[in-house]
Amino acid sequence: MNDSNRPGNTDPTFDPQPDAGQARQPASLSQKSAEMSNSAAPGWERATLEKLVFATLSEQKSTRRWKTFVRLSWLAFFIFLVWMALQRSASVTAATTPHTAVVEIKGEIAAGADASAEFVNAALRAAFEDKGAQAVVLLINSPGGSPVQAGMMNDEILRLKALHKKPVYAVVEETCASAAYYVAVSADKIFVDKASIVGSIGVLMDGFGFTGLMEKLGVERRLMTAGANKGFLDPFSPQTETQRVFAQGMLDQIHQQFIGVVKAGRGDRLKETPEMFSGLFWSGQQSVELGLADQLGNLDYVAREVVKVEEIIDYTRRDNVAERLAKKFGASIGEGAMRAFSAIPALR
Repeated sequence: MNDSNRPGNTDPTFDPQPDAGQARQPASLSQKSAEMSNSAAPGWERATLEKLVFATLSEQKSTRRWKTFVRLSWLAFFIFLVWMALQRSASVTAATTPHTAVVEIKGEIAAGADASAEFVNAALRAAFEDKGAQAVVLLINSPGGSPVQAGMMNDEILRLKALHKKPVYAVVEETCASAAYYVAVSADKIFVDKASIVGSIGVLMDGFGFTGLMEKLGVERRLMTAGANKGFLDPFSPQTETQRVFAQGMLDQIHQQFIGVVKAGRGDRLKETPEMFSGLFWSGQQSVELGLADQLGNLDYVAREVVKVEEIIDYTRRDNVAERLAKKFGASIGEGAMRAFSAIPALR
């Protein structure tokens, strides 16, 4: 009988590895079970919830900080606006030494524009009230605009002249036409460049009519009004002869008002011709010959030779950078389109 077949044999060639592998298997399973039990230990839900709560609180804090920053920024912006306004007022009122006061009238004369009666009249009052201002010069470069705004400026200039007994001179740069000339005739003298454009004493009302186009396109205009002429000047409705005559009568009346203001301002200096009040315009040299202007000259010439005070101080009401930004923030959408379809008579 071979001794190697006995159970107790200790032969070195005997391999015990399979038994050892079977012995390690239960230990490995117990380790995995312990890890699973640890991962599912009580309290993990609470930890996850706390993380979510902390994240939400952090986000809310960030939002509150941003809102606070925005509010403080707006507050600083408005404080800056007030400061700039006060600085501008202080700079104007501080000017009390002898000087020539200047108020610019540039661009379209219209409500809300830089050359509006609100802004120009405020500047004029500041200039007249300053004891250092020896004379007030209207520096004009405008194609015209609203007869209402021009009339308000003309009336205010005449009132301030009578109140403060100071001379007023108008100096024309490139253009002084229509409503701008309406303002200029309130001055004691008008100075122009030989190539300036002066005149255009007339009134116009412009608009559009789309009735023929709408018929071709098959578009029907449905306009309901209470009052026979409530749709007057509607660009999508036909104009009747009665309405045309009415509008022409209104324009003629405003034209006569314009002519009356020019004659009152220029007096005997006018060399009236049939074309003078027809809406034509002339060069600066021609305007002097016709009596629409007095002589050639610019701002420096008037300050130096006429007022005899070379120092010039500008009283023009201008928007500073902060005010321009504020206007941009508050600009109305479609303002340009509304102006295009506006039917208010304009001296242009």
